[in-house]
Amino acid sequence: MNNQKQVDSSHYDWLKYCAKSRWCSFWHQIDEIVSLKPNSVLEVGPGPGILATILKHLGYNYKSLDIADDLKPDYLGNVLDIPLGNNLFDVIVCFQILEHIPYESFRIALSELFRVSKNHVIISLPDASKLYPQILTLPKLGKINFSLPIPIKLKKHVFDGEHHWEINKAETPLKRIKKDILEAGFKICKTYRVFENPYHRFFVLSK
Repeated sequence: MNNQKQVDSSHYDWLKYCAKSRWCSFWHQIDEIVSLKPNSVLEVGPGPGILATILKHLGYNYKSLDIADDLKPDYLGNVLDIPLGNNLFDVIVCFQILEHIPYESFRIALSELFRVSKNHVIISLPDASKLYPQILTLPKLGKINFSLPIPIKLKKHVFDGEHHWEINKAETPLKRIKKDILEAGFKICKTYRVFENPYHRFFVLSK
């Protein structure tokens, strides 16, 4: 099992990691978790610790898991072999993490997330397809948000030192991701892209 981390804690420095668009993704992370009203939450890959700080402030029973000891996770371990028992957490979240492992390990990670979760898993992944958010302002109706997809030929992914794959690259179209999620035993409650940050696609999954 490969426990080699790709980045150290300095990767999550405020000025280079926490851009305004990423904050919009943090909002969706919190909104999706809170809407499920869980008694316990496990975050795989806590990153800068923002989600941990907010959920703990809101009174949630929050724990974290990571392979990087310098991030001081509650559990030191790999998403491909989570060192925890079955059905332990109401919700497990894994945001912008699974693309950092080779795609052939994706289904292993899904199986582990399924095993350890009681009810729901929420993940986000990078979606490489082109999508341009638009805002239309109309009298009496106010602002209407919508996005324009730009159809292009899917390109082959090239490992950049961090991402082994992304959604809607030639080898990993969205339909393949959905198929693997369903075959892992999950139901896809919903999937969507963050309007302010369309590179991030969310999946809310249930057992």
